[in-house]
Amino acid sequence: MKLPLDLVSTLLAVIDEGSFEGAARRLHVTPSAVSQRVRTLEDQLGGVLVVRSRPVRPTAAGGVVLRLARQMALLEHDALAELGRDDAATARISLAVNADSLATWLLEPLARLSRQHPVVFDLHRDDQDFTAALLADGTALAGVTSQADPIAGCVATALGTMVYEAVATPSFVARWLGRGATADELEAAPLVDFDRRDDLQTRWLVAVGADPGAPPRHFVPASHDFAAAVRAGLGWGMLPLLQSADALADGELVHIGGPGIPVALYWQQWNLHSPLLGAVAAEVIAAAGTALSRR
Repeated sequence: MKLPLDLVSTLLAVIDEGSFEGAARRLHVTPSAVSQRVRTLEDQLGGVLVVRSRPVRPTAAGGVVLRLARQMALLEHDALAELGRDDAATARISLAVNADSLATWLLEPLARLSRQHPVVFDLHRDDQDFTAALLADGTALAGVTSQADPIAGCVATALGTMVYEAVATPSFVARWLGRGATADELEAAPLVDFDRRDDLQTRWLVAVGADPGAPPRHFVPASHDFAAAVRAGLGWGMLPLLQSADALADGELVHIGGPGIPVALYWQQWNLHSPLLGAVAAEVIAAAGTALSRR
């Protein structure tokens, strides 16, 4: 059998817009027409392709079709651009990005790319330990991840290392860690976690011999807000040097000791020949070479 390309592109619109109604607006058809197209594709393939939630998300089978749809859309754009067609649509590149890269070094190379190419970026933010899953399920074409081994169908390139250090405000240290950040003090002092999957603070506590289950924890799930919470004295936290250097230099923050935690980052992208995706990779890798540690 052959996959009907109009139905495949409809599935892509549903996932990108997050709903059948959003896809209908993008495709200039009715929501019922979108629903019928997706149902027809599901009937032809003999399985459910989307979970009809809010937002809509792909099933495992839907992820396979979604990967095909994104590759087709990208290659179509590349072909029209190479042919010099002025009516080539602006390309949409979906990227999986970790929050700290997004907050520090990644936006500048993407901005340069947007000035050089007819492209818009659809950024999907997650922890660096989980962004790889967004490539595997077809959500993203490429991304920044801590996974070194290439995902099936992808190629991986080392970007560098983000080094995280435990920091707090001087007043927080005076109140909670006045004896030198001993294990007893650390087990009582509040800390800030990004979310419940963030294990950086836990890893640091284990490294200095403190019980990671003891301290009270705040959860602040946004990179800029996480750093602001630490600067406000809500708790101590692990901040990348890219984000804490200025505050450390002017005394707003201080180190509380213990080892730095290096997190190696990698660029993973689908293994297909695309001049545009290649340009994105080159710009991001070059920017990472300047911003990240090479250790």
